[in-house]
Amino acid sequence: MHCSINSLISVLQLGGNGAILSEEELETHTIAAWKNEKMHINQQVNGPLASLRRSLISVGPDDSLRVVAEKILQHEIATVPVICPSAGDGSAPQLLHLASLPGILKSICRYFRSASSMLPVLQQPICALRIGIWIPEIGEAGGRSLAMLRPDAPLTSAFSLLLQARVSAIPIVDDNGSLLDIYARSDVTALAKDKMYVRVRLNELTIHRALQSSQDGMSPGVRCHMCLRSDTLQMVMEQLTVPGVRRLICVEAGSNRVEGIISLRDIFNFLFR
Repeated sequence: MHCSINSLISVLQLGGNGAILSEEELETHTIAAWKNEKMHINQQVNGPLASLRRSLISVGPDDSLRVVAEKILQHEIATVPVICPSAGDGSAPQLLHLASLPGILKSICRYFRSASSMLPVLQQPICALRIGIWIPEIGEAGGRSLAMLRPDAPLTSAFSLLLQARVSAIPIVDDNGSLLDIYARSDVTALAKDKMYVRVRLNELTIHRALQSSQDGMSPGVRCHMCLRSDTLQMVMEQLTVPGVRRLICVEAGSNRVEGIISLRDIFNFLFR
């Protein structure tokens, strides 16, 4: 069974304006209970068919990289297990690997480093291609709007945008629209640090305070990976193969004003459309 960040956000929102959940409730809550609660919410929003349980999603060792990537995109999952089926002698299927988009993109980039002329689109500037989400002045992609928040916005606003806009991260900007930080799905898990979830009220906690608390006592690292709209598709793809980089914030040179955001999924949706 796979427990996603979406499930965690849904549970954290159950507390409404009060404490998220009591310490005892979260200490005894099971992953199965979280999944059941998420299915109940989906059923209320999307109808009874939304509550049907999904079977395990997997691929085989002989599937192509395209098949593996498309399965990840189709089912909106982070990884897919590569399973060797039973040999027919009663032995159990074997887990060989967990495939992910970063690993697949790394293989693609490795091939095209010496054969980029075979795919001229790799040398086009990223802003000229319908990839990612952009501010209206730069371009649009399928009517999707670029969601941004100020650091003093309530954390509940970030939760709502992550779910409703179906994005992996939200740029946090100042009054001029310049990039300050990001609030990503992975930051949601920081609420478990020092049992912070029993000490806060979601509607009173700002994004700035939540990020500050999650980084207390941690060595500083690069949280915002950026690119320019003049960068080529190949340059963007190469940056996204760096471990830990899941998205690039496109900024204006000099001012760091946010112009767009490009994720791993955006790249694959473009390559395979």
